[in-house]
Amino acid sequence: MSNRQVYIPGQLFTGDNWLSGHAVVTTGTEITAVIPANLLPDDAVVTKLPDISMVPAFIDVQLYGASKRLLSAYPDTESLSLLNESNRRGGTALCLPTIATNTQEVCLKAIDAVKAYHAAGGEGIYGLHLEGPWLHPLRRGAHIESLIHPPTEDEVARLLDYGAEVIKMITLAPEVCTEPIIRRLLDAGIVLSAGHSNATYAEAVNGFSQGISAVTHLFNAMSPLHHREPGLAGAAMDDKRIMSGIIPDGYHVDYAAVRIAKAAMGERLFAITDAVTETDQGPYQHTPAGDKYEAAGILSGSALTMEKCLHNLVTHVHLAESEALRMCSLYPARVLRLDYKLGKIEPGYKACFTLLDKALHVKEVIGFA
Repeated sequence: MSNRQVYIPGQLFTGDNWLSGHAVVTTGTEITAVIPANLLPDDAVVTKLPDISMVPAFIDVQLYGASKRLLSAYPDTESLSLLNESNRRGGTALCLPTIATNTQEVCLKAIDAVKAYHAAGGEGIYGLHLEGPWLHPLRRGAHIESLIHPPTEDEVARLLDYGAEVIKMITLAPEVCTEPIIRRLLDAGIVLSAGHSNATYAEAVNGFSQGISAVTHLFNAMSPLHHREPGLAGAAMDDKRIMSGIIPDGYHVDYAAVRIAKAAMGERLFAITDAVTETDQGPYQHTPAGDKYEAAGILSGSALTMEKCLHNLVTHVHLAESEALRMCSLYPARVLRLDYKLGKIEPGYKACFTLLDKALHVKEVIGFA
């Protein structure tokens, strides 16, 4: 039996353009052609998707758990499986589950969980994002101050020896990390993101020059843009080498600030959910507070899905649907250096799609990233 599949959606967004009357041909896990639907061979097995928009599947590089199982509190394969199921309902095919500042023991257990999940054939979990503990205590936000510290050579060596292939991104404060440590992390293939940082503009640019390529949740938990000291927020917007995630929920960042950042950064700005889940276990106990979560009265995470990010970017930030979609797919793929296989619908890319109805609600995710 052939493993070729043909899909004809009502509308197709390739990552570049909107097309109608086109078919997407896949063979196994790869897109092999995007062609006019009237050019299909007579014997093609076709799935027609009228009134559906097929778009590149969403990617979320920062979220903490789902279904009342925060990964740091329950570092196991069940948490990862539930997270993947929740993600797919919100249009996300690939994610980086994130561990906020914690003990190395918890980080190692999370690494074990990802290894076991992958060994069992689990999909949708790219690896881990470690957010801390190498942060600046003055910009800790809801992170635990007693666990925040500068990295040591021994600590970094142990972490990399144990799980360098699992750790895909680390958020750190550039001003508390030495250049040799930053180089060692980069040499391990890890994407470094500046965040929870009190860096001056000059310190931030110095970190970027060393190879830090991203910024974590722009505006939140960082030295702000000020007319006499632009800080990390100003450096991120000003430095053309840098991409940044932003939380478009209207609580973490006002929608007008998202719009201002978008005007400054263009394709360098992408959406993240920063989503947590209700839990009373472990040091991070998140309580629902409307459309967000709080811990001891402090904003501690969002209740976003990538579907909701898309809606907010279109409705409240007033972006074109095509650009909002790129912020949820192509640009996150770029920051993870996966834009050669995810974020577009064209030959050679992964056959992984999000299906949306006319109101931009997720109907299904097809394929695996």
